[in-house]
Amino acid sequence: QTNCCRLIVNVGWVFFVLFGRGCMNYMFPASYAWGNFSVLAVGIWAIVQRDSLDAIVMFLTGLLLTVLTDIIHISVFYPPNNHLTDEKRFSIGMAIFSLLLKPVSCYLVYRMYRERGGE
Repeated sequence: QTNCCRLIVNVGWVFFVLFGRGCMNYMFPASYAWGNFSVLAVGIWAIVQRDSLDAIVMFLTGLLLTVLTDIIHISVFYPPNNHLTDEKRFSIGMAIFSLLLKPVSCYLVYRMYRERGGE
């Protein structure tokens, strides 16, 4: 495996833990969890299929789409200040941290796409 692939695997684990913690308080609808879990599954497929450019493109596209949907979910479902418990604050913090990590993941996936012969 290349160094970029190892980085993506490590970032993937962090991504999984963060979005899992973001889902733990049931503030966000199921579409938040399903969207992020689906992208994670496509990411695993992209790492395993070392000769497939389609898998990498799907993973990169999914990451970019979840950046947009995460922004929408966090902004729409952010609770009012008087209903913000410590657990909800922690969940939202983890969801925001996961969102901030996604551009780094997009860059690493793009590097892996270039290593595999993408234009």
